[in-house]
Amino acid sequence: MSALKLSLILASSWSACAIAQDAPQEPQADEGAAIIVTGTRAVGMQAADSAAPIQVLSSDAIAHVGQPNLNQVLTQIVPSFTAQTQGTDLSSFSLSARLRGLSPNHTLVLVNGKRRHGNGILQVLGAFSGSAAPSIDLIPPDSVAQVEVFQEGAAAVYGTDAIAGVINFILKDDAEGGSIKITGGQHYDSEGELFSISGNYGVKLGEDGFINLSLFHRRQDYTTLGEGQVQVTRPDGTLQPNAPAQWSNLAGDALAGINGGQPKTELNLLFVNAGYDFGGVEVYAFGDVARREGWAKQGYRHPKRICYETGNLGGGVTPAAYNPNICYSDTGTFGMVPLQHVIEDEYSMTVGAKGEVGGGWNYDLSTTYGYQKNDIWTESSAHREVWQESYAASLQGIGVPNTPDKAYDGGFRLSQTTVTADIRKEFELGMAAPLTFAFGGEYRKDTYEIVQGDFYSTYKTGVQSFPGYKATDAGRFTRSSRAGYINFIAQPVDGWTVDLAGRYEDYTDFGDTLIGKITTRYDFSDAIAIRGTASTGFRAPTLAEQKYSTINVGPTSAVAQLPAGTPAAALLGFGPLGPEKSKNFSAGIVLRPVPKLAVTVDAYMIKIKDRIAATASRNAVQGGVVQPGAAAIFDALAAAGIVLDTALQTVGVQSFTNGIDTKTTGVDFSIAYPVSLGFGSLNLSVNGNYNKTKITNNKVGYPLFNAASESNIEDTTPKYKVGFGALLKADKLTVNLRETLYAKTSVLVRPGVGSGVVPDGGFLIADGALINGVNANQLYFNGVVKRAIITDLEVGYDFTDNVTFSIGANNLFDKIPEVPKLVSGTGVVVNPGVSPYINGSGSYNSPYGHGAYGTSGGYYYARIDFKF
Repeated sequence: MSALKLSLILASSWSACAIAQDAPQEPQADEGAAIIVTGTRAVGMQAADSAAPIQVLSSDAIAHVGQPNLNQVLTQIVPSFTAQTQGTDLSSFSLSARLRGLSPNHTLVLVNGKRRHGNGILQVLGAFSGSAAPSIDLIPPDSVAQVEVFQEGAAAVYGTDAIAGVINFILKDDAEGGSIKITGGQHYDSEGELFSISGNYGVKLGEDGFINLSLFHRRQDYTTLGEGQVQVTRPDGTLQPNAPAQWSNLAGDALAGINGGQPKTELNLLFVNAGYDFGGVEVYAFGDVARREGWAKQGYRHPKRICYETGNLGGGVTPAAYNPNICYSDTGTFGMVPLQHVIEDEYSMTVGAKGEVGGGWNYDLSTTYGYQKNDIWTESSAHREVWQESYAASLQGIGVPNTPDKAYDGGFRLSQTTVTADIRKEFELGMAAPLTFAFGGEYRKDTYEIVQGDFYSTYKTGVQSFPGYKATDAGRFTRSSRAGYINFIAQPVDGWTVDLAGRYEDYTDFGDTLIGKITTRYDFSDAIAIRGTASTGFRAPTLAEQKYSTINVGPTSAVAQLPAGTPAAALLGFGPLGPEKSKNFSAGIVLRPVPKLAVTVDAYMIKIKDRIAATASRNAVQGGVVQPGAAAIFDALAAAGIVLDTALQTVGVQSFTNGIDTKTTGVDFSIAYPVSLGFGSLNLSVNGNYNKTKITNNKVGYPLFNAASESNIEDTTPKYKVGFGALLKADKLTVNLRETLYAKTSVLVRPGVGSGVVPDGGFLIADGALINGVNANQLYFNGVVKRAIITDLEVGYDFTDNVTFSIGANNLFDKIPEVPKLVSGTGVVVNPGVSPYINGSGSYNSPYGHGAYGTSGGYYYARIDFKF
């Protein structure tokens, strides 16, 4: 961070101290003593007494994470939670996260105990393929009073999606007072500059009501990855042998800083939580309005990509030679880096009433509606065919060569309506505690729409980098479901709790299912307890997984995404999607050997049958060579109305299938111990997760679900993650230290194509070279992000009772994932630390993007907090 920027933040903090008003600070509740509402319908249960593992995060814990982003909060504090650090294309605007190493779709997200709607953007590439989970980033951290992470299968309690667990964000309900936070930060290399301001304010409504408002604004600049382009220059900056001499202005560092990392974004949010007690009936409402806008840099397109064509241009005209003087350029250098421009509008609202009627029957009735709209443009681009056609016409004296530089690609519309009724009553049956009996029902309607792009985005191959959604892609799809559940919670004798639940759901598009759960806990004493759970579960495929259709493009590749079950997909054997089914088992122990020391250890096993996963690309063209079976693939593309550029080096198709069965085994553990000091307090904690997923049955088989597909499921989540935390509070000083150990992660990648270098285990190869008798274009190499320890540190000081200034760092020592090494044919490393391959971008010196920590390195920030 520059000295000028930091001095400005410091100056604003001192000015703010002078005008701030005094306000008392509220003490934070002990985490084990916090009352929980997630995973149980019993009333007044504390987290320490839960029959299943649950981690509770207070607003104080959330406040000490530097990046104002709940995905980052959870990944730094919850050991079984791993956030996606970087996406490609649209996934950059919908970063997801995993619980217990499973898909983001396997974690149910609740707000105030009510289901949160999913994401209109579906991820179709890489380790997070298939994710359409709710965007946690659209919940402002300052609106949250408490986060409950229920680390157990809970589909029998909540319905679809809760195979790995449940995350419940409980909103603040303060009726008075408020806070304002201002944060500024950036990465070690000065990229990704971030500014955010947020406020929370509570207002009393009449005698027995409240309104709590949260406003949030955050904007963040681009980060970049790598240097130069393999398709244009060698590692030393000289032009590739096949590059025309006219490209001399692209040599050296002319193409530095063009490769996109994280996009430039701006997010604005309003969250409201309100309630009023009419005396026996409490009416409540909460919801949000959000708008996010972003620009993501796409892969570089060199001059030949637009204006050079060896074949006929139309009208009987064939260009005599490549001429850089007529090539499209928007930056003064030839070639271009298109931008993907996305605008996302989202809102949700829940209204409900709860209370008690005669005989002790408690009820909670609610309706929730959520809506998300995404519109997509490609900008700073060009249209290959329009340019070529207009160029051919110009040679005949008709007009001049031209091309549009942007197009509207279309978008998505997603909505969800959920109506729930929950009834509960306690019965005295002579047991150690009253029997809790609960039952209820749910109706849910989902809609998903793909919006067609404009003419230029859909004409032939569309504008470069992101073809628009065609008429054959577009459509509006709906489905509904109905569910009913029953739940008994009993304590037959002192210290023994039994929780039984069953649920029936019926979907209009694939039928019904019946699932159940049993959870039990026995406390031998105040010092030791054991607990365990066995349950069945399911997950319905999202409408996006069923219906999404597009073309995933790179500078030299295009892979069509065919919706499963459509006529085009059926030609290749991709049938309709059905639900996933799961079996969950866990057993654990809770220890309090000495006062204040709490230890929990829980082992689990999750089996998923018919798991939905993306197939590998089935290629008609690979490395510029037509592959066996290409005719069937081209027939499927034609049936889908897809036209692809014949000059591409890779042309293929992929889809989603219920193609695999998996087994996930793991252990969660936590140790917490608060220490009283003469000058303050020190809260110490150690928590961790060991997690391993294996594919037990690959029903699709090779090559549709190949080694790279299996690697995305099994190897891209760290096998273990261990965190150590120390929070020191001494009078006006607060120091928060976190050390997180991540296991290695890996992914299978294809080598880059260069010239003159053939590796024995590296990544730059001569086109068509043989390694052990196999064409290197067909090989995969294991890309490993090594084990790492990441340090997060924050130091805060209370200038007054209501003004706190903090400085800190996430990834203090600027740890960056490994860079692939360029290896010669003899196995000797040349140009160490220089990479010709990163996620298909083809840039040099670029780290792997699949690691558990980001490629942008250290993030450093300053924050000022006001309370009033």
